[in-house]
Amino acid sequence: MSGHDFPKQLRLLTAGDYRYVFDHAIYKVHGKGLMALACPNGLGHPRLGLVISKKNVRRAVDRNRLKRLARESVRLQQSSLPAVDIVLLARRGAGELDKATLHRQLFGMWRRLERDARSAMTS
Repeated sequence: MSGHDFPKQLRLLTAGDYRYVFDHAIYKVHGKGLMALACPNGLGHPRLGLVISKKNVRRAVDRNRLKRLARESVRLQQSSLPAVDIVLLARRGAGELDKATLHRQLFGMWRRLERDARSAMTS
């Protein structure tokens, strides 16, 4: 399954990484049932952290599906994403989204994040 993994360099690993994004988030992108907070990281590639609570997505199978699809989306889009740390938060209703809708939501959110980061760099 080489080429389809999600290596440690693409993940937010520590509580400090998450705290930094929550405290210094410059970009905020909303989608249906999802919200992404992001801040520049200076590493040259994006990193992703997931916050999918049981309160907002009840069933474990839905939480796991959401995490898997989010990781896959970042892995496929990493060449176009800016060098930012991203925390993806699930909100109520995220578990009810089907796979196609979730892919569209995530792709649109990454595109908006890329556009926002590019406009911030040019201004």
